[in-house]
Amino acid sequence: MKIRQKKKLYFKNVRKNNNKLMESGFRPEILQAMVSQTMPFGRYQGRLLCDLPISYLEWFASHGGFPKGKLGEILATVYEIKVNGLEQIIQQLKQMYPKK
Repeated sequence: MKIRQKKKLYFKNVRKNNNKLMESGFRPEILQAMVSQTMPFGRYQGRLLCDLPISYLEWFASHGGFPKGKLGEILATVYEIKVNGLEQIIQQLKQMYPKK
């Protein structure tokens, strides 16, 4: 298979996966923020939000909930993805929105 054909096939698959993620009810800006923003405080300060351990997210969920605002919404989304065993979504997002 020629390189040009491989690239077309790759981008076709990325668009297809992107559409599936958006149809799942997740907001695109939250998904992108998950793989680009870092934790602003606490023990895991500076770590990407999508790379926070599930135990840390469970602690938030069991101690009064996630912070208010966009950060809390992002953390709740990461928690839902991880608790349901859907980490492959995070890997796809990291490919779709690479670090700059």
